Amino acid sequence: MAEASGEQLEALVQIMERLRADNGCPWDREQTRETLKPFLIEEAYEVVEAIDEGDPKQIMEELGDLLLQVVFHAQLAAERREFTIGQVLAATADKMVRRHPHVFGDATASTAREVLEQWEELKRKERNTAAAIPVSALDGVPRELPGLLRAQRLQDKAARVGFDWPEISGVMAKVEEELGELKEAIGSAAPEEVEAELGDVLFSLVNLARFLNLSAEEALRKSTTRFTTRFRYIEEALRQDGRCLSEVGLEEMERLWQQAKSRGRS
Repeated sequence: MAEASGEQLEALVQIMERLRADNGCPWDREQTRETLKPFLIEEAYEVVEAIDEGDPKQIMEELGDLLLQVVFHAQLAAERREFTIGQVLAATADKMVRRHPHVFGDATASTAREVLEQWEELKRKERNTAAAIPVSALDGVPRELPGLLRAQRLQDKAARVGFDWPEISGVMAKVEEELGELKEAIGSAAPEEVEAELGDVLFSLVNLARFLNLSAEEALRKSTTRFTTRFRYIEEALRQDGRCLSEVGLEEMERLWQQAKSRGRS
């Protein structure tokens, strides 16, 4: 199977080379790393959406689109004589072996948490060796990540070196404390101070999600999906009744909202 997969990957690489050739596709030839960035992000989110839908065929197709972006970027690098897709694969394989010494070496790790702590320690050692100055335990979290996801990843990293609440009660108390500070700011502070306090509330809620072993980003995304589904139910119910949103009050909208919830439209 590995041999067949290698042949198929090579075929995809050759297709990309052909598309980028002088007599290839005009659109593909015009692309740069900068122009491809939105597509890379979009394809990653389409994989997530396919996973939510639970359709294996759709997941397969979206993973293929994401892989195509990787091959595309590798082709751009190869044209600039920076690196090849083969070097990407080799470096990744080497990294996986190096960072799993409990599987490929003599180290031990009996829990997922121990594995993550070991992974972070190995990353720190590698970066300290390569860098002229010591690196931070928070390094490695992209600034471009969605806000909630980035906050949770940073909190994860801080927790792995001991900067964490010992119990969830401390997290809950922090959420309440930040909410109180936000209420005070709303009543008397300047807009930028209110924004700062709101950010602290959100950050503390992300920490709560982490303690509950939940993804704050995923939780918000699912809540947004529920909101969208229920709101569209209101629109459709009014449309079938010959009315529109501008013709009804909030009380009627709330009635239909509760109706959508009771019908399990989540």
